[in-house]
Amino acid sequence: MFVLLIGIMLASWLVSNKLKSKFETYSKLHLQNGMSGAEIAEKMLADHGITDVRVISTPGQLTDHYNPADKTVNLSEGVYNQRNAAAAAVAAHECGHAVQHAVAYSMLTLRSQLVPIVSVASNYVQWVLLAGILLVGTFPQLLLIGILLFAATTIFSVITLPVEYDASNRALAWLEKSQVVTPQEHEGAADALKWAARTYVVAAIGSVGTLIYYVMIYLNRK
Repeated sequence: MFVLLIGIMLASWLVSNKLKSKFETYSKLHLQNGMSGAEIAEKMLADHGITDVRVISTPGQLTDHYNPADKTVNLSEGVYNQRNAAAAAVAAHECGHAVQHAVAYSMLTLRSQLVPIVSVASNYVQWVLLAGILLVGTFPQLLLIGILLFAATTIFSVITLPVEYDASNRALAWLEKSQVVTPQEHEGAADALKWAARTYVVAAIGSVGTLIYYVMIYLNRK
């Protein structure tokens, strides 16, 4: 089991480094149309008839996200202002989530419903699991509670996969149909999003593997 966990950690590191390398490469592929990430996001929203979502700049790197609560596409400062294939990919991807919200995409709705539960579980799961392992011989129920809390975060991680892949598919389909990028730029955006999606795959696999590890500890407690 430890070999599996180490393998997952190594895979996560490799994918993360590859993703960073890809985005650095496509950040140098400047868009011929000269549009910024913010302008691309606004056009994608307009093309889908979405008028109640704002595109705003948020501090930091890799802080890009769509917030369904206040209907905002939040783009990191670099993505918001830059005019390259990487920025186009990220901006369109986050707008893909806005489109999902607008059409009531079922998996996004389910993930949103799980957010309050996962927020609570994330705050306590590490401490409950640690205490549960230490007391597994005398109070195994505590470890079982920790496993249930971790299972909630694992389910969330697995549900995130179709949500992220669907958002990327919507983004790439629109980038191609709208012709705001050249074929070469589209290829770069697709490659960047492919590696971004793989980080979620590794995270989900890691979460499932870790959950199995804790379940084995519980089952073998005697």
